[in-house]
Amino acid sequence: MPLSLRALRHRWGIAAPRLTVRTHVAWHWRALAVVVILSISLTLARWMYDTGRRFAGFDATALETEVATLRQRVADLEDEAEKLRASANSNESRLAIEKSAAAQLARQLKASEVEIVRLREDLAFFDNLAARGTGEDNVAVSRVKVENDALPGEYRYRVLLTQGGRKERDFNGRLQFVVSAQLRGRDVTLVIPDDTMEDAAPYRINFRRFYRAEGSFKVDPGARVRAVQVRVFEQGADQPRATESYTLL
Repeated sequence: MPLSLRALRHRWGIAAPRLTVRTHVAWHWRALAVVVILSISLTLARWMYDTGRRFAGFDATALETEVATLRQRVADLEDEAEKLRASANSNESRLAIEKSAAAQLARQLKASEVEIVRLREDLAFFDNLAARGTGEDNVAVSRVKVENDALPGEYRYRVLLTQGGRKERDFNGRLQFVVSAQLRGRDVTLVIPDDTMEDAAPYRINFRRFYRAEGSFKVDPGARVRAVQVRVFEQGADQPRATESYTLL
């Protein structure tokens, strides 16, 4: 058999290969089909993943709900903390005002106690003055107080003088202070006012029945005052009409 005839029979005969007929599909439809299949696969995979997590005890939806709840709780707590801070600041301001008021009341109370002591001393003085009202004509130092002032070497004094007797007359005179102190290891005595003082007007006195003298004198800042003697001189006299000593603590 010739070769050409054999080849022809092989192509078109029983032994010929099968012929497949396929319908032609455009490429964009193929792409759409691939996208749909992939989407379905991904959705199914996601559903299977979530189902598996829920089956294992993990729920994404519940977790998101819990996170949202916690965030809201944090926000509420921050608002509450801000309110508490504002309230604390207000309480601190109120406490500072109350402390200031308490300190002022304490100062007023202390001043009132000092005034009460002073009034009691004045009452005792008037009682003494009334008892001596019909006595002899005399001048006395009824009360003396000397204490440190704010500045070093400065001392403040308060002296109460009385005049008794039946005869009503003014007493003219002056005050003198004899200060006993220790200065640089030595005992010293200072007379205030001394003869060199130009202005002794603060120490002049003129009164009838009673007189309260208040003022201050200065010494060397390094001096330690131990005692002060108050002398009352009548005008033109060299000898004191009355004396009284005060010892500092």
